Amino acid sequence: MSRRNTRHRAFDPDPDAPRQCCDAPGCEREAGYRAPRSRDSLNEYFWFCLEHVREYNARWDYYKGMSSAQIEAHLRADMSWDRPSWKIGRIGQKGFNEEDVLDPLDILNASRADRARRHRQSREPKTPEPLREPLATMGLRWPVSLDEVKSRYKALAKKHHPDTNHGDPHAEERLKVINVAYSTLRTHFTSNIESDLEKSA
Repeated sequence: MSRRNTRHRAFDPDPDAPRQCCDAPGCEREAGYRAPRSRDSLNEYFWFCLEHVREYNARWDYYKGMSSAQIEAHLRADMSWDRPSWKIGRIGQKGFNEEDVLDPLDILNASRADRARRHRQSREPKTPEPLREPLATMGLRWPVSLDEVKSRYKALAKKHHPDTNHGDPHAEERLKVINVAYSTLRTHFTSNIESDLEKSA
């Protein structure tokens, strides 16, 4: 007894085709073949007879109306399946964080004390970018108050003053750098105080 072949041949009509006439103007033959309506509607179809679906496919140009730059951008997007991609070593806009990895066996050699230290650091207020260098110059860490800045400046000025260092030019240059750092920090705090007063007025 021979087995019946249930596979469809290449040019057989679509078994799910609707019972309707061909969408080609003036054609009354039964439609059995689907074709996408447009590049932006690939899941919406025209239904044609075999003759007209062949004509439609012969004229089909997916990139019709697109510039060279648009075509290149489309091809690049297709290479990553239209999903966002990032440079190697980056996960989205956020760097790799060991805290996001469950490591019950401590395979990453991150002790509990190290994790606690990193957690504390992540919760500390971030130093404003313009103040990083001045604070480093004066040996201070953020957050800091204006009184602390003044106290630290007095100590450094006394330590590096030329009179204290018998006219040492290196000490004099160091004091100039400290003066600039102090001026930057003082301006930051005084401008913030003035801004707060204006808001409360």
